[in-house]
Amino acid sequence: MSPGNGRLRVLAAMSGGVDSAVAAARAVAAGHEVTGVHLALSSNPQSFRTGARGCCTIEDSRDARRAADVIGIPFYVWDLAERFREDVIDDFVAEYAAGRTPNPCLRCNEKIKFAALLDKAIALGFDAVCTGHYARIVDLPSGERQLHRAVDMAKDQSYVLGVLDADQLAHSLFPLGDTTKDLIRVEAEQRGLAVAKKPDSHDICFIADGDTQGFLAKHLGTATGDIVDADGSKLGEHDGAYGFTIGQRKGLRIGTPAADGKPRYVLDISPVNNTVTVGPAEGLDVLGLTAIRPRWCGEAPAGQGSYTAQLRAHGDEVPVTATLTDDELHVQLATPARGIAPGQAVVLYDGTRVVGSATIATTERRRVSA
Repeated sequence: MSPGNGRLRVLAAMSGGVDSAVAAARAVAAGHEVTGVHLALSSNPQSFRTGARGCCTIEDSRDARRAADVIGIPFYVWDLAERFREDVIDDFVAEYAAGRTPNPCLRCNEKIKFAALLDKAIALGFDAVCTGHYARIVDLPSGERQLHRAVDMAKDQSYVLGVLDADQLAHSLFPLGDTTKDLIRVEAEQRGLAVAKKPDSHDICFIADGDTQGFLAKHLGTATGDIVDADGSKLGEHDGAYGFTIGQRKGLRIGTPAADGKPRYVLDISPVNNTVTVGPAEGLDVLGLTAIRPRWCGEAPAGQGSYTAQLRAHGDEVPVTATLTDDELHVQLATPARGIAPGQAVVLYDGTRVVGSATIATTERRRVSA
């Protein structure tokens, strides 16, 4: 299949937002035979959103249906709530319980939109899945397809798409990668789409009120533990280590000020002894890391190579040297980076091209004293 050429049968994932609606409209304008589908990912969806919080509400489903009617394409709702709960929500809770910091959007792309959805689409005879992600696919004369950053770097979503392999890219369309969000809203209004001014969803979609700590407490309960400094001295207590993230500064509830008077940050979270370690900002400096479960957007790199890496969503690129050894990716950073935690993804880039993604397992950090 070559999505860049000819008329294709396309399944457009429509969330109810402006991006996916315009992506579906652009696929129709490109001459493809398009069918819209809204993924029902909540077993008990709310009727309405609260501003830009959450998605997958009944309102979102209706917005997607109205957009499909305006575009003039068939529309269906597929119930993937159970699969979403198992692959995304349960994984999210388990990762926090293990002291790691997961990225649920990345997991959703890997397990839901480009596994469950794409597999079902192919089985039903569709050639490709179309989404409103901001990223570009470049078709080479050799037939190879490459995933690249979007033109609008402020909206680029290639970081959460780095989990896609070559076969999945062969059946993907990202019609918005060559434009900006402002222009997409203008286009939506010109096309008569009522979602033109609908706010974006910025929060974890299954935590509609934005209270991640409350959500985790509900699923994991409370477990009192110690907050200690780098030397192991107790500074305070917490109600659950899952309520903290690497690099966190606020809400530490430490009564004793540091000797140097400077702020302290979360440096480590240990689920084994339910301990949270805090220390100075320089203790957050990551010099290198080891990542597991690599997924490549084409052929796996051989030997040692020089790349840039994005280490968290919306993070800056960092020059790195990376080596793949026995399905483990070893990465050395040219300059230290902060706020990097196990469970997050490291995505390698060669220029704007996405090489692949892996899950951070351990980090090598600058050693500091209390």
